[in-house]
Amino acid sequence: MSNDIAKTQQERQAQSGAPRFRQPSDIIEREDGFHIFMDMPGVAKGDLVIDLEDSELVVSGRACAELPEGEKYLEVEFGSCEYRRAFKLSDTVDRERIRASLSNGVLELFLPKAEAAQPRRIEIKAG
Repeated sequence: MSNDIAKTQQERQAQSGAPRFRQPSDIIEREDGFHIFMDMPGVAKGDLVIDLEDSELVVSGRACAELPEGEKYLEVEFGSCEYRRAFKLSDTVDRERIRASLSNGVLELFLPKAEAAQPRRIEIKAG
């Protein structure tokens, strides 16, 4: 099965002609949930896709760098490429309230904790 997945990824990369990268990410757990910050240089909002299927959250995007006629690259570090990153979600994440925002080349995903997973204080009643 994993060979089929690798082959499919290689075929997609060959079709698009763009290299594929696993973008750097920071994952922070806070009391309200999980915050994921991902570098997405050159990716416009319209070229970014976030899919949630069962317990897997998949982020993919495409950065396009077109040179004007008559110009050529001498060195490429920010050229066209595709990004893809997948995250397995636990039952502690409230899938219905996941939010995403893209600002200055950084994607922020907020994965709130499910109500049952959030810490809460137990009230003590006088007897």
